[in-house]
Amino acid sequence: MSGAAAGPTPPGRVERRFDGYVFDLDGTVYLGDGLLPGARDTVLALRAAGSRTVFLTNKPLERPADYAAKLTRLGIPAAPSDVVSSTDALLRYLRLHAAGARLYPVAEPLLWDLLADDGWELTEDPGAIDVVVVSFDRTFSYQKLQVAFDAVRAGARIVATNPDAYCPVPGGGLPDCAAMLAAIEASTGARAEAVVGKPSPYMAATLLDRLALVAAQTLLVGDRLATDMRMAIEAGMVSALVLSGATTRLDVERSEIRPDYVLDTVADVLPSDLSVTANPVPPTS
Repeated sequence: MSGAAAGPTPPGRVERRFDGYVFDLDGTVYLGDGLLPGARDTVLALRAAGSRTVFLTNKPLERPADYAAKLTRLGIPAAPSDVVSSTDALLRYLRLHAAGARLYPVAEPLLWDLLADDGWELTEDPGAIDVVVVSFDRTFSYQKLQVAFDAVRAGARIVATNPDAYCPVPGGGLPDCAAMLAAIEASTGARAEAVVGKPSPYMAATLLDRLALVAAQTLLVGDRLATDMRMAIEAGMVSALVLSGATTRLDVERSEIRPDYVLDTVADVLPSDLSVTANPVPPTS
C-alpha cells in the first residue's frame, strides 16, 4: 500500500465497515476544545453497528483518563481503556524488553507517577540507572541532561516515548520529545534503542492488543502522513487520511506514503448505508 506518489487517486469515502477503528485525536476527532464536524455521529454510529473503537495520541502529557474525560465532555462517551497514548506503548515496551530495570525519566511529573504506579524503580543516581526514558518535558533542564549524560556514559540504555520534534499549539509550537532526545544523543554519542510512539511497531502492537483484532480488520484514521499513515501501512492496517488537520491534498500528492483513503472529514469514514444514531451509546474497549 505504500510506494511512489504516482498512481490512482485514493477513494474519498469508506464504503465498508471494519471490525475495529483507531481514531487519532488532534486534527481528526477534535481541534483544541471543539469536536470536528461529524466526529461524534460517526463514532457513535460505528459503535452501534458493533465495531470496536479506540483513540490514539502521541502526547504523553495527560493520563488516558483525562483524554477520556475530554471526549465524554465533548459528546463521545469514553473510558480510559478507550485511549492509547505513547505512554501505553512505553509501558508495554519496558515490560517486554527491560523487566526489572531501574529507570530515570527525563519527563514531567506525570510520567514519573505513571511509571511508579506500574511498579518501576526510579532513581536519579547515574550509576544505578539502567534505562533513561525520554519524553516531552517542559521542565527539561541542564541538571536533567547531566544525569542522563552520566547514566548513558556509564552504560544506561535510552528509550523515548515519541519522535515528534514539536507539538503544535495555537500561535506556534512547543519543543517535543525529539528535542530532549537530540540533546542526550548529541552529548553522549549514543542512540535510543526504541522510540515507542507512532509510527513505531510498538504503538501499533499496543493498539491491536487493545482492540483484540488483527491488523487487516482495523481501519486507522488520522491526519498525518509520516506518523498515522506510515504506522497503519507498515502494520498492515487499512489507512484513512483526513484533511481536517495537519495535511493538505497537495501534501498527499507529493508524498511517497499512499493511504488507502483520503477523506475530507472524519464523517467520510461512515459507509453511506450505515445510519447515524442520535443517542449516545456506552464506550467499547
